[in-house]
Amino acid sequence: MNSLRVARAVSRVRPTAFRAPIQRRGYAEVASDKIKLSLALPHQAIFKSQDVVQVNIPAETGEMGVLANHVPSIEQLKPGLVEVIEESGGSKQFFLSGGFAVVQPDSQLSINAVEGFPLEDFSADAVRNQINEAQKIASGSGSEQDIAEAKIELEVLESLQAALK
Repeated sequence: MNSLRVARAVSRVRPTAFRAPIQRRGYAEVASDKIKLSLALPHQAIFKSQDVVQVNIPAETGEMGVLANHVPSIEQLKPGLVEVIEESGGSKQFFLSGGFAVVQPDSQLSINAVEGFPLEDFSADAVRNQINEAQKIASGSGSEQDIAEAKIELEVLESLQAALK
């Protein structure tokens, strides 16, 4: 019984070393209105900047605009256009085949994709030709794997074609 009383007494005592520190309010820090953006592929970084005002991404849940101090989140990206709006007013556009966007606290945005290219690298005629070839394979009598790959390719190419218009 004695050991039980001692254990209870010890559990009631709160040493000062374990007390939570007193939190005090101070002056609010000025929130940055810029995003630190990193757009990376497995083999290289395509874009990195600290002077980005807004990034529009093709999330699976719908098109999404990310501004500074956005709520932290992870978004899966579908094939589509990522638009980066810089502080100078200019914008850059990249076509990604899909990937993930991670919005972190302190206005950091990391976009990771398997494939991505600047939009100006694409030709509308070449994309149209590739769509025709993929449609032939998708509607043909090839193997199940060939048909499935052609359907995926077709989805990506149609997204690319829409971004080029």
